[in-house]
Amino acid sequence: VSKAELQIAEAVALVDTLPNWTVLDKIIIPTKNPDKKFVFGKGNFDVLTEKIKKMPHVTAVFLNVERISSVTKKELEDAWGVKVFDRYTVVLHIFRCNARTKEAKLQIALAEIPLLRSNLKNEVSQLDQQRGGSRYIMGSGETFMETQNRLLKEKELKIRHVLEKLRRKRSLLRTQRRKREFPVISVMGYTNCGKTTLIKALTGEAGLQPRDQLFATLDITAHAGYLPSHMAVIYVDTIGFLSDLPHNLVESFSATLEEVAYSDLIVHVRDITHPETVLQKASVLSVLKNLNLPSHLLESMVEVHNKVDLIERYEPTEENTLAISALHGHGLEELKEEIEKKILKATGKKILTIKVNLQGPQLSWLYKEATVQEVEVMPEDGTAMVTVIISNSAFGKYRNLFPSSTFFI
Repeated sequence: VSKAELQIAEAVALVDTLPNWTVLDKIIIPTKNPDKKFVFGKGNFDVLTEKIKKMPHVTAVFLNVERISSVTKKELEDAWGVKVFDRYTVVLHIFRCNARTKEAKLQIALAEIPLLRSNLKNEVSQLDQQRGGSRYIMGSGETFMETQNRLLKEKELKIRHVLEKLRRKRSLLRTQRRKREFPVISVMGYTNCGKTTLIKALTGEAGLQPRDQLFATLDITAHAGYLPSHMAVIYVDTIGFLSDLPHNLVESFSATLEEVAYSDLIVHVRDITHPETVLQKASVLSVLKNLNLPSHLLESMVEVHNKVDLIERYEPTEENTLAISALHGHGLEELKEEIEKKILKATGKKILTIKVNLQGPQLSWLYKEATVQEVEVMPEDGTAMVTVIISNSAFGKYRNLFPSSTFFI
């Protein structure tokens, strides 16, 4: 399968994600530089034009290039008599259909601003042709273009201001979560790699309904789960990645992706059955690098090869990877153990069993300063074996306060 065929398969998958959109035909044509007035050479352009004219049911054409200029868009729409979309407008439309929260909707409104700006240029040049030069608006000293640009600038600032307020609110929630000491695991990967299915399998959260489509998850959502030691953790489901995800879109969602920087661990999920899985991995890693994440987060990342139930006797060749099937629960226990090992290291915590005297203050101190997992009372000598998850600093304090205490790792 050639790279072009895989790209066209992804383009079809994007269109199929949209409700009431259907692909009637597809064609691979070499493109010239998309910044030129026409995307194609003359011969290819004529072939396409003839093809479109022969298909009366076609209502739009999707060119799988990142962005086409407003001039090109207008030229093509005039020549073909149908709407023309590029990758940016299609992905943005998918985002629009999938946005649930106020924040996601605001981030989409922010990503629309560059489109509105280029549409404005188009409108103004058309108006100028019709009436011979731009006019000032009712003696305001401002041209139509300047007024519209000013309004767009004000709209952009307003959206950024509200997003900033939401960011601060989330930062506050994050601090409260830190106080309660719930480790946070960000689950990331190429769109439709099975992140939501994996989180559902790890947490047993019945309300999570994974959908087999691109960008089903747009808002960051948090889900509580337990590791083998009964440590409570929070799994964060993040927006999926796409190769050549238009830069402005990534930028608009940086507020959402910022949450990842504050997690204790990243789990990178790969759909190992996808023919482009290696390129998909490169695409995810390049976005992660651009997010300026702390280096320890990138170094400790857990890579998960998902959907191995679809491949006979699959063995990962890469080091530090785990093969799983989120759908069938294969390999999940090993994954939980690996996550626990990495979380304990990242948060500087250890799991200990401490022998305490029930007459003394140790037990209530441990409840206050650590996470008590289990208490096994020995009634015959008034002691208890207490299993705790404790930070290094709290453990140091405990040993100073109760030097004669015995403990087992």
